[in-house]
Amino acid sequence: MNMPGMLPSVIISFPNTLRTRVGQRASVEAKGRTVREVIAALDQDFSGVRFNLCHETGELRPYVNIFLDGENIRYLQGLDTQLSNGAKLLILQSVAGG
Repeated sequence: MNMPGMLPSVIISFPNTLRTRVGQRASVEAKGRTVREVIAALDQDFSGVRFNLCHETGELRPYVNIFLDGENIRYLQGLDTQLSNGAKLLILQSVAGG
């Protein structure tokens, strides 16, 4: 449950390919009411990480999937999906090839 005026704190897990952007960590903590706010907070702490996740227009790149507690945010409210304290975000990048 979120307290009025307090930003939810969430845990974000990263794939190996993005860990160089976040100091080789498998996961980090960030605050934000929405996925978009969390990405902005991450970019403040780890400059350039937003570029790996979003286009310059601010929309999520097509090969990036973000899951909130196991559910793809594309099927929720996308980057405007509301977050609660203690939520877990998992970032995955699509892999192509054969």
